[in-house]
Amino acid sequence: MRVKKQKRHRRIIRFYTVCFGFRQPYKVLCDGTFVHHLLVNQITPADTALSNILSGPVKLFTTRCVLAELKRLGSSHSESLDAAHKLAAARCDHEKVKSADACIMEVIGESNSEHFFVATQDTNLRKKLQEVPGVPLVFGLRNALFLEQPSAFQHQYAKTSEEERLHMTKSEYKMLEKRTKKILTTDDEGDLSDKNEGSGDQSVRKEAVIRPRTGKREIGVKDRVQFKRKKAKGPNPLSCKKKKNHKNQNPVFGKGKRDGDNTVRSRSRKRKRHEGKKEAETNS
Repeated sequence: MRVKKQKRHRRIIRFYTVCFGFRQPYKVLCDGTFVHHLLVNQITPADTALSNILSGPVKLFTTRCVLAELKRLGSSHSESLDAAHKLAAARCDHEKVKSADACIMEVIGESNSEHFFVATQDTNLRKKLQEVPGVPLVFGLRNALFLEQPSAFQHQYAKTSEEERLHMTKSEYKMLEKRTKKILTTDDEGDLSDKNEGSGDQSVRKEAVIRPRTGKREIGVKDRVQFKRKKAKGPNPLSCKKKKNHKNQNPVFGKGKRDGDNTVRSRSRKRKRHEGKKEAETNS
């Protein structure tokens, strides 16, 4: 059951982050009923309990009108008043003190530009906030906290806003019309100047027209990707053996060769004898 609850809360938070731009740390606006519920059911500390639900760090806020309402309730809500004083005060621009629900509705406004999560136990306030786009609601049930599902109005608002983003606005359409008119006028002026010019300036005009087309090549960028063709390569010269020459390159020093019927013998080398050896032989 706890795993299903976490998955449901993550799905709701993903909806608000994608469609309405909520970001961490999440800002939670608490009223007096929610602070009193946390103390009665001993859900403390409040920031850790809310961060577990929202799966991220949180900052808790309240308003001075909520503090004034808790003060009017007397001693039964004195602990809640002390706990609410520890929270950061959200700015409410009205001069006179209003009721807590009216003050929160004014702080949220028409589109919740400050991206507040509203934590309340007031069912009437929750029904009002369901008609405001981009307002996630947190409430308590005994000793557990829950994140309310987005209403049908909020789903429809997110769908229509997404469709509007796909189409051009009126200002964008007017800008597009102005640009197209400028382009058409410049093209017409260029055609008239081409007709008035002589034939001698035709080469100059051709170069002016060709230059923007070849701008990519001048920079070094090619229009199309050119693939190198693989050529057939020869064998590795280091792995090839050298050819052996079996013929006798110096035939003079061979034993002999045949020339028809006559045989010619090659001269044999004479062995040189040292003079020392000759003298020894003569003396002996």
